Amino acid sequence: MTKIYFIKQQQPEKARLLCQIIEHFFSSGDQRILLYLQDPDQALALDRFLWTWEKGSFLPHCYNSGAIDCSGEPIVITTQEENPNAAQILIMGNPCSSEFMSRFKCAIDLAEIYNESLAAQSRERFKAYRQSNFKPEMYTI
Repeated sequence: MTKIYFIKQQQPEKARLLCQIIEHFFSSGDQRILLYLQDPDQALALDRFLWTWEKGSFLPHCYNSGAIDCSGEPIVITTQEENPNAAQILIMGNPCSSEFMSRFKCAIDLAEIYNESLAAQSRERFKAYRQSNFKPEMYTI
């Protein structure tokens, strides 16, 4: 069963939080990571941000735009429900289907509590995960 971690996003700056989460999982072992984002613009922006987000940090990654083969990369950014690097960890910068999430050992979703409308959507996803027999856990970074 996929473990689902709901991370409270208390500020609207999603890119920095995503990088912190990626770095946490990357530095804790050799598991591959898939970062699922909303659209190519968001994916390209995060691809660039990952190279510069923190001085001295190195997170080897690839944006799976179709231009290059990302199958050997430890961290892959995608906008499609696909898993080109056989990742075990799914980090969702954008919600995806329960069926896709169930293919991973661990899935991380963001509870965007800084905005009431987004917080309500996050609560609905949390409830839907429970109804789908996932056992989501809430965390604050």
